[in-house]
Amino acid sequence: MPDSIRVTWDYLCPFARNAHVTIAQALRDSALSIPVTFHAFSLTQNHTEPGNPPIWDRPAGERGSGVLALEWGIAVRDNVPDAFLDFHVQAFAARHDDAVNINDIDVLRSIATACDLDPSEIEQLVATGEPIATLAAEHVEAVDRWSVFGVPTFIVGEDAVFIRFMERGNVPDLLRAIELLDTPNINEFKHTAIPR
Repeated sequence: MPDSIRVTWDYLCPFARNAHVTIAQALRDSALSIPVTFHAFSLTQNHTEPGNPPIWDRPAGERGSGVLALEWGIAVRDNVPDAFLDFHVQAFAARHDDAVNINDIDVLRSIATACDLDPSEIEQLVATGEPIATLAAEHVEAVDRWSVFGVPTFIVGEDAVFIRFMERGNVPDLLRAIELLDTPNINEFKHTAIPR
């Protein structure tokens, strides 16, 4: 088992949801006892055509799908860390269970309220521009340093592994996958078909 891990996320991705909800469960149940750093990554930026301005250089209303939710997630993570796991899980649920627009400020305010956060405080933190600057720095670092192309990517030291979990809440699978992060000689391990 590594000493710590870093895991990328974007609320748009159902596979990131599977991983992150399971990580949250494992941390809450003390099944995962190593430090986890949650590293923001924008799939919208990743799909931006070359030559177009990066999302963080665009006006707030023109940054694209899921970006505002990432900004709120970063604001909570960096300023109210004790509430982050709750906000994180609820933001994924809003996107994937409720199918609501997570770029809608009222949706984000509702998520914050449900997590006993002051939505006005989080909104003010986002308005400072710090969360979008943090997103830019974390996304660029993920791409430049670890060649990250998607979420969830698990990072240990200088090694990065994209892992697609097919279900949420399977903590034993999560722990097995984390143990494999220390075996960089396994480059690809992928089932050719998914039993349904």
